[in-house]
Amino acid sequence: MNSLEGRIVAVTGGFGSLGLATARVLAGRGARVALIGHGAASEALAAPLDQACVVTGIDLTDAKSAQKGIDEIVRQTGGLHALVNVAGAFNWETIAAGSVDTWQTMFDVNVKTALNASKAALSSLGEGGRIVNIGALAALKAGMGMGAYAASKSALLRLTEALAEELKDKGVTVNAVLPSIIDTAPNRRDMPDADFSRWVKPEELGAVIAFLLSPEAQCITGAAIPVSGRV
Repeated sequence: MNSLEGRIVAVTGGFGSLGLATARVLAGRGARVALIGHGAASEALAAPLDQACVVTGIDLTDAKSAQKGIDEIVRQTGGLHALVNVAGAFNWETIAAGSVDTWQTMFDVNVKTALNASKAALSSLGEGGRIVNIGALAALKAGMGMGAYAASKSALLRLTEALAEELKDKGVTVNAVLPSIIDTAPNRRDMPDADFSRWVKPEELGAVIAFLLSPEAQCITGAAIPVSGRV
């Protein structure tokens, strides 16, 4: 198992289903986890997250707010070794019946949040630093009703690649994971007739993220790794 002992890891979107599940996996492997989000923690942070650093009220679509959040994490924890950009959203909407504004919204929540958080973290990430972005398989091929979402996740991949190139000689890696449907309570509510056993469990995705944050993954950067379960 990849150890993250002594590593300080910030998780954006940290109070949502995937953010909390990812944080639990990372904390279970020894990381000091910092949760950053717009609202308050959605549930009591039991072990292994009872010692997590929590920063609320941060709007990651705003660069100054994102910098404030990252600076607060560094102030509370004494540093930062890695960033996991979980913050994001999904919208199903056909082009014909949908709104042009949806495209801007998807770009804001799925690209700008990662861009602002990453820029804010760069000055703190030294040799061995890590950034992992949560993409989507839809970034590789959009389905009906997924145009705006898929376009935003595709842009996130280009951000991942560009930043990986910028940082590769500084010993900082930047990668993306591309999940299919994640087995969360909201997804089960939205698709009650689906075969949940085929979906990706949040803990399984968290394990892939943990590997990318580990020293063993130093040779991987600029990658887009599918995590598709049996979908």
